[in-house]
Amino acid sequence: MNKKKIELIGKDIIDLEIKALQNLKKNINNSFSKAVTQIAKCNSKVILCGVGKSGLIASKIAATLSSVGTPSFSLSAGDSSHGDLGMISKKDILILLSYSGQTNELKNIIQYANRNKILLIGIVSKKNSILYKASDIKLLIPEVKEAGGMVPTSSTTTQLALGDAIAIGAMYFKKFGRLDFKKLHPAGSLGSQLRTVEDIMLVGNKIPFINENLKMKKALKILSNKNLGILIVQNKKKKTIGIITDGQVRRYNEKNSNLHLKSVKQIMTKNPISVDKDILAAKALSLMNAKKITSLCIYDKKNKFKTIGVVHIHNILQSNIS
Repeated sequence: MNKKKIELIGKDIIDLEIKALQNLKKNINNSFSKAVTQIAKCNSKVILCGVGKSGLIASKIAATLSSVGTPSFSLSAGDSSHGDLGMISKKDILILLSYSGQTNELKNIIQYANRNKILLIGIVSKKNSILYKASDIKLLIPEVKEAGGMVPTSSTTTQLALGDAIAIGAMYFKKFGRLDFKKLHPAGSLGSQLRTVEDIMLVGNKIPFINENLKMKKALKILSNKNLGILIVQNKKKKTIGIITDGQVRRYNEKNSNLHLKSVKQIMTKNPISVDKDILAAKALSLMNAKKITSLCIYDKKNKFKTIGVVHIHNILQSNIS
């Protein structure tokens, strides 16, 4: 294939996506205004979810919303049916993305939202779909021609652009200005004025430590009593070597019946994601969104293997950090 042919393909793809965006612009109507208003007035969290490429777009929109003053995070559609639906409260706003509106993995989330009267915003292209019909606010994206005819391209471009429009619309509605933006995007001397994970982390007896040799029967009681959804695993030298989450426990129980006989060391995930106590809480939230986790172990620079605190995503969001 010669150079001119390659360049022509590139221009054709861009033209295709420009056309999709032009058609999207025609769909900006009263529903868009309602969505922006509800999101701007939300006193809780905005939670986004999609599957596949739509899931990646959901994560990006969540990050954009968070960076302009609307606490948000993306939820894994797969994990939602294994306990993560509990992360959604009645005061939250749920945004689901699905080009077809028929994605099987989203059906449980849709039912949960409708049953608990959680405001559901659907970003979808099909009016006869499950998502469109179930949504309280319906944001219609155009039916488009995908570049190459196979992979999501034009459709995800429209999702992303609509997400940006929502985020910036909410930003203007809330009068989120430059000073607010600087607080969330620190540089130079502003850094000392911002909250770090050390400011909000759980410490002392609130940290759910367990020994690696403990039997899971006892560990499960601690997991339940601490009510944090995680256990931090230490060896006899108090070095953090692993983590156990309630999601892990559920997934193991689905396939096995001998969990109570196992030791913590046999079940744990090794080398849990940890951050320094001086990291900005906003950056910790971004890391959680990127890694699709809900908790981080906190250490001091002097000893990266000694956990001095734990921060849960709820600690960050409840502190109005985004």
